[in-house]
Amino acid sequence: MKARALITLAAVLSLAAVPAIASEYTKGKVKKVDMKANKVTIIHEELKNLDMPAMTMVFVTKDEAMLEKLKEGQSIEFVADRVNGKLTVLEVK
Repeated sequence: MKARALITLAAVLSLAAVPAIASEYTKGKVKKVDMKANKVTIIHEELKNLDMPAMTMVFVTKDEAMLEKLKEGQSIEFVADRVNGKLTVLEVK
């Protein structure tokens, strides 16, 4: 019984790790930073993981520190995904 539980747990954990591995950076340009609303507007290339074409979109950021590093007109590469139903920037380089 314990072996079956461990196998199930291992399977669940391995599936949970897949999205992190599949992260793909997308090129974009920061159009606007809204510190009060914790949002950033990005003109971006296709977001393959979200099945979205190139466009301009508003995102929230994973944390405020990330938002503080972004400047209007800055070229970036970023990872975005849906978090609690909101389009969220998870990583920036």
